[in-house]
Amino acid sequence: MSTPTTNNQLTAAVVGTGHLGRHHVRILNQRPDIRFLGAFDTDREQLESITTEHGVKALTSIEAAREADLVVVATPTVSHREIGGDLLAAGCHVMVEKPITATVAEAQELIALAAANNRVLAVGHVEFHNPAVQAALDACGGVRYMETQRLSPFTARSVDVDVILDLMIHDLQITLAVAGEEPSDIRAVGVNVLTDKVDLCHAWVEFPSGLVANLTASRVSAERIRKLRLFANEGYFSIDYAEQSVQSARLVRTESGADIQPRIVDVEKAEPLAAELEAFVKACRGEETPLVDGHTGASALAAAIRVRESVEART
Repeated sequence: MSTPTTNNQLTAAVVGTGHLGRHHVRILNQRPDIRFLGAFDTDREQLESITTEHGVKALTSIEAAREADLVVVATPTVSHREIGGDLLAAGCHVMVEKPITATVAEAQELIALAAANNRVLAVGHVEFHNPAVQAALDACGGVRYMETQRLSPFTARSVDVDVILDLMIHDLQITLAVAGEEPSDIRAVGVNVLTDKVDLCHAWVEFPSGLVANLTASRVSAERIRKLRLFANEGYFSIDYAEQSVQSARLVRTESGADIQPRIVDVEKAEPLAAELEAFVKACRGEETPLVDGHTGASALAAAIRVRESVEART
């Protein structure tokens, strides 16, 4: 079980103990500044397995999670509005896994509930908290063109949504963070391969500033690739999400001309999910943090829906 409560501790719970929820349980239960109250899942066998593994309490209902100061909701997207809304109304700080909700209207309702109850609403866009991404975003400026590749072999997980909401939404959120504005135009093409939903998608996203993003996502790839490339006014950054590494070069101007030279970007490797939860906990304490909040999550969802609509317009 978690350590006893101290004056500096917050209480926490997790609803949903699947692919990501189990890791939320592990990380929150290990934090010395958190007293972990327990986890809930409708799959009682799954819940018993995870709670036994980590020595935490199996909650008997979602209502029991209302007793926590902060709650992570890692359930299917269709339930985020109902479960997240219930917990916000009960006075909990809430982080929902991406995408924030099934529709933008539902996202706006969660945002309104968080504001009305003066609670933190965070969204689990874990790649934004990848140390390599944060290091590159801190170092780059004036990005004019960017491209992403997020390719995965097929698995049966998350086939209830298309590849846009499953994978591409990670890169859409980071793209919006780089741009600092909403897209002016989105064009996309996608195809079904192994499911009845889009499994492979390519999107072209333009912004009023002139920034262009070229995004590719596939869950039917022969290999696993996670890459982000940023082309700035006088610099280049290549980020490997999996390796948590950044390769960079910059243009150096001298009296004799110009030269391209390597640039060192230091990355302190860490588990992105732990960094994400650190940001959430800090936000719950009122501290400054690189949080993906409800508004950011809603914008990423809106962009993903525009990508899907562009794909559908071609069929």
